[in-house]
Amino acid sequence: MKYRTFLTTLLLFLLSFNLGIVMISVTTFKDTVHGAKERSLGEHYFIASALIKDLNAVTSRGMDSEGAIASLLQPYSHLFGDKKVKLALYKSDRLVYSNKLEIAVQSRFLKPPAYGNRLVSMQKSDGRTYVIVSGKLPAPYDLYTMVYLYDTTDAIASWEQRKNMLFLAGFVLSILFASGLLVLLNRIFKPLSQISQTSRHIAAGAYETRLPVSGRDELSEMAQSFNHMAEEIQRQMTELMTTAEKKQQFIDNFAHELRTPLTAIYGYAEYMEKAAMTEDDRLSALGYIKSESRRIQTMAYQLLELANLTNDQIAWEAHNVSGLFQSVRQTLHHQIAEKAIRIEFLCDLDVIWGDDCLLKSLLVNLIDNAIKACDTGGHIIVCAAIEAGKRTVRIRDNGKGMAPEVLWHITEPFYRGEKSRNRRDGGAGLGLAICQQIVSRHGAELEFTSRLGEGTTVTITFTTSQ
Repeated sequence: MKYRTFLTTLLLFLLSFNLGIVMISVTTFKDTVHGAKERSLGEHYFIASALIKDLNAVTSRGMDSEGAIASLLQPYSHLFGDKKVKLALYKSDRLVYSNKLEIAVQSRFLKPPAYGNRLVSMQKSDGRTYVIVSGKLPAPYDLYTMVYLYDTTDAIASWEQRKNMLFLAGFVLSILFASGLLVLLNRIFKPLSQISQTSRHIAAGAYETRLPVSGRDELSEMAQSFNHMAEEIQRQMTELMTTAEKKQQFIDNFAHELRTPLTAIYGYAEYMEKAAMTEDDRLSALGYIKSESRRIQTMAYQLLELANLTNDQIAWEAHNVSGLFQSVRQTLHHQIAEKAIRIEFLCDLDVIWGDDCLLKSLLVNLIDNAIKACDTGGHIIVCAAIEAGKRTVRIRDNGKGMAPEVLWHITEPFYRGEKSRNRRDGGAGLGLAICQQIVSRHGAELEFTSRLGEGTTVTITFTTSQ
């Protein structure tokens, strides 16, 4: 692109510039020739007019006009006697007078039209260029033809010198123009080259590559826009890679979770098929099969719930917080009584906006996790209040707590900080992932803080006005 632009621009410049020089040269040549012809015509007319007067005067005295011609033209020969002017007088085809005429005059100049219609032409001879003016004298001297030659060699040589100087200057100027144009195009196309190179780097995976930005012109604005585009590409590619990693991790975890119950089901089924079993052993094996099948069923329901949370619309309604807490207490009554948990519900809020079933599922999952984290006789506080102008629900327990590296992953599907405890309780690591989806659908925020041996605090902050 750059070299095509360079060659096209240079070609147009050279064409225009040299065409201008040619036009100037032609114009000056025509002016030179026209000036020489005008001078020759003027001097020819002056000499012919003066000669007629002198011949009339000689004839009136009764003298021989032809014999007096040489003496009559001699003064004009001295007047125009420089080497540039030649003068000749012919009577018919015979030369009557000449002041050293050294060139052969073409026959057409010896038979010009009647007086007043003169022949004017250019002629070259012996490397010299002449303007020739030929014309007949008026009657009764119309047998005479006067030929005037003016040497324009020096004028033509001067014109050629000026023409050569113009073309030389044009050649030098063309070189300077070509050099300047190449430098200018290199400067103009440099950002484009940088964009091309940077684009190739980004396409190769170097998403952090950026263009240098300098100045405040259009090129710098283009560089800033390109860098912004590169930042967006880098951000989106990072998100895509993160999403792909999470999906792959989800699939790996899901396959891992399925493998354990399926292995148990297959093993007990094969044992029942091939081994001689008592009734008690058969019932025990069937119990294990049903237990593991229930685990797979629970996992399927949770995955379906997680998918529905992503796609379905929620019903926004106002719900009494005290009534919601009471419903959650009744749902978890068995787990609370089994571990003798002391649970307190503190309510400084009237209503919370959202979907009733989803909000209840959210609180049940979070409080159930708190119950599982506590030892027998543990203490859980559930508090709903206005904090910093926002509706907040906080669940705090005095259970085992979690390490910081566990907190970072607890809302990921199938993640379990304590795999043995979760499998014992029948969980698949989907509960907190579902909680995260419920919170996101309500435009809220979910935050976990925890310390090992001191317990965990879960904070739900509703950021919407409802």
